[in-house]
Amino acid sequence: MRTLLDRVAVRRTLALLVLVAIWEGLGRVGVLDPFYAPPPSHVAAVLAELFADGSIWDHLHATFLAALAGLLLGLLVGIVLGFAAALVPVLAELLEPVMMLLNAVPRVILAPLFVIWFGIDLSSKIALSLVLVSVLVFFAVYGGIKEVDRRLVERVQTLGGGRWVLLREVYVPSVTAWVMGNLKVAVGFAFTGAVVGEFVASTRGLGYLLQFAQSTYNAGLTLGLVILIMAFVLVLFSLSERVERRLLRWRYR
Repeated sequence: MRTLLDRVAVRRTLALLVLVAIWEGLGRVGVLDPFYAPPPSHVAAVLAELFADGSIWDHLHATFLAALAGLLLGLLVGIVLGFAAALVPVLAELLEPVMMLLNAVPRVILAPLFVIWFGIDLSSKIALSLVLVSVLVFFAVYGGIKEVDRRLVERVQTLGGGRWVLLREVYVPSVTAWVMGNLKVAVGFAFTGAVVGEFVASTRGLGYLLQFAQSTYNAGLTLGLVILIMAFVLVLFSLSERVERRLLRWRYR
């Protein structure tokens, strides 16, 4: 028993189970109003019904497609622009103020504008996720290259290494660590963009279901959808951590 409790995952699971038990108990004795905070058993029943009748799958597909497409495109755009700004000073003068402006304002306010531009289909959700992720990744890449030790760069150049050698042997390893360190945040941003875009205007998706649950004051469905989104994001967090450990093996040795 002592060995099991020494594991972080076991302690976290036990803490979660205790919290759920307290929540269920307070709901059953009437301390918590089920209209505002339905007990976990009711939330679980609502989710089970969604999966049983199959109505949830189309919404899951829409949200996951938008979030993952926005994540991948955002990573690509952020990495390319980050490298370009860090290696070409003229581009940095143009890109850095734009990215700083986008980073300074809540980027989810762009959701209504993207709906006007791209419609209520997946395109507007992908665009919002792309912007959320690309700004984060841009600064990770840009900052990662700027933080490279100049003495290391000068030594590589002294030994005859050109720009491609610097890129492959110095900049890419440094940037990989910075990007992987922000990957979990990027995953969260991608789902934020997809769900918020669906919440603003959509015909399907978890955000659409959340908007429907809010309009009908269905706290059980709202909590169930929030828990479902959190569960999927945690799964992606775990996968991103495994990718990080594989790509950055030297850091965990």
